[in-house]
Amino acid sequence: MIDLIADIGGTNTRCALVEDTRITAARELRNDRFSSLTEALLHYLAEVGRPARLRHAALCVAAPVLTDQVRMVNIDWTFSRVTLARTLGVSRLHVVNDFTALSWALLRYRPSDLVSLGGGLAEPRTTRIVLGPGTGLGTGMLVPCESGWSTVAGEGGHVTLAAANEREASVIAAARRRYGHVSAERLVSGPGLAVLYATLAEVDGVDVAARGPAEITTLALQGEPHALATLQMFFELLGTFAGNLALSAGARGGVYLAGGILPRVLDQLVASGFRERFMDKGRYRDYLQGIPLYVVTHEQPAFPGLVQLLSSH
Repeated sequence: MIDLIADIGGTNTRCALVEDTRITAARELRNDRFSSLTEALLHYLAEVGRPARLRHAALCVAAPVLTDQVRMVNIDWTFSRVTLARTLGVSRLHVVNDFTALSWALLRYRPSDLVSLGGGLAEPRTTRIVLGPGTGLGTGMLVPCESGWSTVAGEGGHVTLAAANEREASVIAAARRRYGHVSAERLVSGPGLAVLYATLAEVDGVDVAARGPAEITTLALQGEPHALATLQMFFELLGTFAGNLALSAGARGGVYLAGGILPRVLDQLVASGFRERFMDKGRYRDYLQGIPLYVVTHEQPAFPGLVQLLSSH
């Protein structure tokens, strides 16, 4: 039997087929080509040739999954799980948050899928967390339980962003005047990088043109001073956020950084103040220093988690 898996983000939808845990026919679709998730999935099945033995489907979405109706956060798509299962013709449809899928994937990643950022050895059967900036800022947890492992879906990216110094406080205050509540996602995400670039320029009195996240990253890699300063603050804010989450979760099993941005700027992340900021928690520095940190570099990081989800259910 063959199953369908799909990772639905704010910008792209990545689809594949699974047969006996083997992933085939992977495709990436631009969301702006389609009016709905249903249209995108049906297009994919038509493109690869719909399997006659399609059985189950497992989808992860960049949105909370609370009821039958799922409303995406960073794209204007809404769908009913019951109706979508009927339209796809599958006997069972799993829909989870994208970072729930990434949490399940922690059980299947190979060493080659990860780059270490330091820390000690993971303590066995303790909580692991995954977080990362992309179109938004997602978080998830993998926790031990009597039957093995379970995941905890959260919306940690929407907690109030904390400043660790006066310059960051000035940037957050400027963003607050414009947006009201300043969540971590407001500055630590793809769109957030553009907001941070403009807001830091305002605080520093620098005249810059409005730029998108890809352009800012390119300028930073070319050594442009303001883009470099923006990327450095981005990493340090992410470090503070990751350290807060690791303390809150007791993540002695490790902290995993995912999302679409970090693998593209991995060298800059390693050289940045991210790890120092992650550990900068006063009396709990030693506690955090022992936690292993990884960047997930798997090309389709949610796919192993969706396969694990199908296998577990």
